[in-house]
Amino acid sequence: MAGFRHLKLILFAGLLAGLFGCGLLPEKVDETKSWSVTKLYSEAKDQLDSGNYKLAVEYLEKLQARYPFGRYAQQAQLDLIYAYYKDNEPDSAIAAADRFIKTNPRNPYVDYAFYMRGLINFSREETAINRFFPNDPAKTDTSVVRQSYNDFAELVRKFPNSPYAEDARKRIVYLHNSLATHEVNVADYYLRRGAYVGAINRAEYVLQNYARTPATATALAIMVKAYTKLGLQQLATDSLRVLKLNYPESPDIPDLDELVNGAA
Repeated sequence: MAGFRHLKLILFAGLLAGLFGCGLLPEKVDETKSWSVTKLYSEAKDQLDSGNYKLAVEYLEKLQARYPFGRYAQQAQLDLIYAYYKDNEPDSAIAAADRFIKTNPRNPYVDYAFYMRGLINFSREETAINRFFPNDPAKTDTSVVRQSYNDFAELVRKFPNSPYAEDARKRIVYLHNSLATHEVNVADYYLRRGAYVGAINRAEYVLQNYARTPATATALAIMVKAYTKLGLQQLATDSLRVLKLNYPESPDIPDLDELVNGAA
């Protein structure tokens, strides 16, 4: 009898599992089904303002699916860009920004979508900048940095009077300097490993493309050292002269003077 009761329990447990598997138990009720577009947007906005970005995303996505047209739909698209961004979903945020720009090119707030696209890549760029000093800086991927630069540049070009333009301009300067710093770090990496021609080429690239950045002085100093190592005395002297003329306060000048004069 004990064995029979045990068998009945097993069969009963199997029946319950079957009920669960077949979905016969009641599903969780979606409380938003009866909400109007106004109610749905209001609740999404409340969640966004309180920092509950995941729930804000859920509500905004439902609003877009149920009410794809109208004023609330467009505002939901803009809010969704920010909600994705704050919820650490940068790919979804950029996709949402691209979608808004493509479908609403004349919307009075489209400049916000351009700005957010740049800001999202800028946030990724901060991680990339932290990787500007690996064992081999030449292998560092700066594509996100360049994309952020291009995003902000496009915003400033298309919407010079946008309320976001001034902040974008400041970030452009920062990104420009960051890219210059990366290039000069690569030049220094080549110099320290005896790849003098590579160091010179990278330093010249800085002079040609980032002439007004703080990295220019370092690039000239690298050229002086590399030319000296290659025995190209006149080129080393010329590079040092340009450095003295444009950056007379450079702390590298005394050592470079000694280096060039010692090699003469």
